[in-house]
Amino acid sequence: MGKLILGMNVSIDGYVDDLAGNLVMGAPSQKHFDYWIETIRNHAGAVYGRRMYEVMRYWDDDHAEWDASLRQFATLWRKLPKWVVSSTLSGVGPKATLISCDIETQIREISARTDGTLSVSGPELASLMTRLGLIEEYHLHVRPFVLGRGKPFFHEARPPLQLVSSTLIDDDTVHMIYVPRD
Repeated sequence: MGKLILGMNVSIDGYVDDLAGNLVMGAPSQKHFDYWIETIRNHAGAVYGRRMYEVMRYWDDDHAEWDASLRQFATLWRKLPKWVVSSTLSGVGPKATLISCDIETQIREISARTDGTLSVSGPELASLMTRLGLIEEYHLHVRPFVLGRGKPFFHEARPPLQLVSSTLIDDDTVHMIYVPRD
């Protein structure tokens, strides 16, 4: 059975990377990016909200300026099965399946037939999945920036959580894992 985790970069004031956040926070350090490579290498699939999926589609196309680690991430991302939750998209790219209705049932079925970790990305989708009780772990990659605006990591949903681990990834980034409290 698949394990659904929400994992995203987040500013110290609780906002996730978005276009404005990327301009302020910039790219992660090489050590942090390598951490993401190893994370995605161990995932069985990914569930995206529409906006996050559109951001991640960047990895569908090769870019001449990429170094080896960017190409490695792109290769791993392209291999992942992806499910995109959207009521507005009419189609999705390679290795992706569109989910536009009966989200809870479909996500539960995907989880039941998948062995391994399924990452969930996108704050609005995560909020819905939190309310449905589907997220088993929250992985926050906290970066030392104050954005002051954007999408909060916990968009609407406010689950009671318990810290189970923390890892210093590089000089500035902490990976914290929380699970829902019973």
